[in-house]
Amino acid sequence: MNKKITILLILLIGFSKTFAQIQSNPKREFRGVWVATVANIDWPSKKNFDTEIQKQEFIQMLDTHQKNGINAILLQVRPAADAFYAKSRELWSRYLTGTQGKSPYPYYDPLEFAIKEAHQRGIELHAWFNPYRATFDLVDANISSQHITKQKPNWFFTYGGKKLFNPGIPEVQSYIVQVIMDVVHNYDIDGVHFDDYFYPYPEKNQFLHDEKTYKKYGAGFSSIEDWRRHNVDTLIHRLSDSIHIAKKYLKFGISPFGIWRNIFQDPNGSETNGFDGYSRLYADARKWVESGWVDYINPQIYFPFYYKAAAYEKLTDWWSKNTFNRHLYIGLAAYRSEEKKGGWLDRQQIPNQIRYLRNNPHVEGSVFFSSKSLLNNLAGVGDSIRENFYRYPALTPTMPWLDNIPPNPPQNLRVEIVKIHEGDKIDHFMPFLEWSAPSKAVDNEMAYGYIIYRFDEDAEINTYAPKNILKILFDASQASFSDNTALPHRKYKYAVTAIDRLKNESAPSNSVRVKTSYKK
Repeated sequence: MNKKITILLILLIGFSKTFAQIQSNPKREFRGVWVATVANIDWPSKKNFDTEIQKQEFIQMLDTHQKNGINAILLQVRPAADAFYAKSRELWSRYLTGTQGKSPYPYYDPLEFAIKEAHQRGIELHAWFNPYRATFDLVDANISSQHITKQKPNWFFTYGGKKLFNPGIPEVQSYIVQVIMDVVHNYDIDGVHFDDYFYPYPEKNQFLHDEKTYKKYGAGFSSIEDWRRHNVDTLIHRLSDSIHIAKKYLKFGISPFGIWRNIFQDPNGSETNGFDGYSRLYADARKWVESGWVDYINPQIYFPFYYKAAAYEKLTDWWSKNTFNRHLYIGLAAYRSEEKKGGWLDRQQIPNQIRYLRNNPHVEGSVFFSSKSLLNNLAGVGDSIRENFYRYPALTPTMPWLDNIPPNPPQNLRVEIVKIHEGDKIDHFMPFLEWSAPSKAVDNEMAYGYIIYRFDEDAEINTYAPKNILKILFDASQASFSDNTALPHRKYKYAVTAIDRLKNESAPSNSVRVKTSYKK
């Protein structure tokens, strides 16, 4: 049978199978978006260096993503050996204040602020680091005399118009681990995230000048290529151990280039014929997953269906067979959705990619590049996820290798009708819920937050259906909730569950019933 016809049939079958799922939405799904700060791609907007404007921009961005159903923000906090956070051994980023090393005015800690705002909306925040990029250009005026490239010039090589850390130097490895662990120890993040920038993308007629470092540190390696891969592997392994020792609930994820290796290079490779991360970026992403060093892998499959060199469906299928019991989230190219060439001429490309990945049981979600593309609703993708794919809330998938013990259920759920006044008159009546916090679970952990469910009076308590979720709370101290969406003259039933930091969910509390009409 013709391959294209076969793929089309698979897609059609997949679409029919997932139609009901799309309507109800999965209860568990990672729904992420990258927020790029380098060159002010997404936030803050260019030349907006006023603190209050930056805060308002971030809040508006989060509010839109929340309405669109996003449940995880991957915020770039270290774009070029600089910082979008106060508790850092590196300088403030020029993309935050206009001048490297200059603190925000009025003073605030952007990462602390971002975490608080995200968590208030039931959204995870993963701190996204660029481990090796040290400058974004070679303009000396953009680099402070206190920057690490000036303080430790022997740690860097110049390539592609940028300065990059030399990963083969042991002191560089230790320094990068320390930088990232500063954030792990000092901030209430949900995860640590790397993108695809390891050794630099090749540039024509340019060469990596790390021969002296290889000669000094590469004993025992048969080639400089193997030694480079080992250098990246060592950083990933060290970080994985350090992160999970410091905070066992923290997620560590990496978003590599979409092709690990092509099948003509390695029998374990994908049915592709394109640029590969293994030999060109020295990133052995499959090894990181197989070794259990990462909790999720998030390959950037920024290609359309049937693309000759690297078809979306072939890469999605390949990665799904190489998860090694870790999570797989597909990186989706929302920024390409309005291109006027190839498969991108089809404005349904991204929606069809979501349908395809949802039909694969080994894919746990997706991440969009980037925030601005969704906010600007390119090709209607923002509308599509809000009105269809992400219509109902979703919890991020659990990670049983980190924690598989759910909290105990909340106790003593109770409800009363509260009169809401508008001036001297009663405007409407609102159900107000209160409950008691659960006792410690068998792993001695307290609840991290709660999920409030609402049902019609005659419906069974079914916490598997996301359409019944009213609110996801990332705050265990908030043991109450006001349902201001309740309609008048209705009969409802409520229940509450508890979640831990990794979103393991308890059994439901007792249920309570209420009539929204009020009797004097």
